[in-house]
Amino acid sequence: MKIGELAKATDTQVETIRYYERIGLLSAPGRSAANYRIYDPSHRSRLSFIRHSRQLGFTIDDIRSLLDLADHPERDCAEADNITTRHLRQVEAKISHLTRLRDELVRVSGRCRGGLSSDCQVIETLADHGHCTAKHE
Repeated sequence: MKIGELAKATDTQVETIRYYERIGLLSAPGRSAANYRIYDPSHRSRLSFIRHSRQLGFTIDDIRSLLDLADHPERDCAEADNITTRHLRQVEAKISHLTRLRDELVRVSGRCRGGLSSDCQVIETLADHGHCTAKHE
């Protein structure tokens, strides 16, 4: 299939496919007599793996490592588990941080009593970090 067909089949932008080729995540396809890129089912499968991994938030380096494992099926898969476990910890830390931020925003947004902005409790609370109960950056 041509690059446009691969893009449509995997819901991926053509430029993204070219980028993945440039950085070595996707192997260069063969070329037709007219010099069009011609992709085979293995390209589609690999691109789907990359896309799914990106949707789950894995970094390019993590995906590169996971693909390397997939390319060497005789290797121990402990590294895949390590990569996934590390990523899960990062996601859990982000969720914890976002939960604290949400709670603080709920608390701040509930302070508004209406009136003039010169007397606004939301603005006053945001101006004085000492009113903040959440630990955030």
